[in-house]
Amino acid sequence: MATHIDVSEQAGVRYLHFGSDWVQGAMRIRAPYALELQYTREMMAGLLLRDDDWPRSVLAIGLGAGSLTKFIYRHCPQARQTVVEIEPRVIAAARHFFALPEPDARLTVETGDGADYVQQGTRRFDYVLVDGYDAKARCGALDTPAFYAAARARLSGTGLMAVNLFGSSRGFDASLARITAAFDGRVLAFPSCDSGNVIVIAATGEDIALPLKDLRDRAQALRTRTGLDLLPTISRLEAAGHVPGGVLRL
Repeated sequence: MATHIDVSEQAGVRYLHFGSDWVQGAMRIRAPYALELQYTREMMAGLLLRDDDWPRSVLAIGLGAGSLTKFIYRHCPQARQTVVEIEPRVIAAARHFFALPEPDARLTVETGDGADYVQQGTRRFDYVLVDGYDAKARCGALDTPAFYAAARARLSGTGLMAVNLFGSSRGFDASLARITAAFDGRVLAFPSCDSGNVIVIAATGEDIALPLKDLRDRAQALRTRTGLDLLPTISRLEAAGHVPGGVLRL
C-alpha cells in the first residue's frame, strides 16, 4: 500500500506526516535550516566527537523533511552527502514544502532501498545517519544484524553511525543489542527524548575519550557557529551516568 503523505502547519512550524498524526519531520518556516525536533539535534552529536573538518562524507538513510540534510548542507560545506529515500513522494514533498536544496556537487538524493544500498555497495562514509520508518513506525531491514554489520563496513577510519530508535518500543532493547554486537560494544545510547526517541551513536576507528570540559567547549563552539545547542544533551548524558569519571568514552 502506498504511503499517504500529509503536510500540516501549527504555530509557525510545518510538519510532515505519513497518513497519521505521528510526525515524520518538521521545519520552522522562518528558520528552514535549523533542527526543530530534539531527536534531530541529537542525531548531530557526532559533530562533538570528531575534528572540525569532519565529516567529509555523509550517508543518510531516510530523508523525511530533510532536516538533517539541510543542516549539514548549510553548516558542513566540506561534506558530500548521499541521501537514500525509498518513497519518491517524500523527496518531492521535501523539495516543495521543506526547502530541500536541489542536487549539486555536495548533495545527491537517490530513490531506493537504504538497506540494499548499504549492503550492496562499497563506498565508505564518515557519518551514516539511519532514520527510516514507515507509517506504522516500522524500519524493517534497517534494524537487522546484517544491516548493522554492513553499515559498520561502510564507515571510514573516523566513521560514526547515528540511529534513531524508539525508547518506548518493545523492541528497543533488541535493537540496541544488535547495534552493540555489530560494533563490539562501542555504542552510546542517549537518554530518551521527550518524544520517546533514543539516539544511538556507534563508533569505529580510534577510541574516543573526551573530558566533559572539552565536550562542553566543543558544544559551545558548535552553538556559536551553527546555532545548534547540544549543551543540554551533554548535561543529560552526565546525569544518566554515561560520562563516568568525567570522560566520555566511545
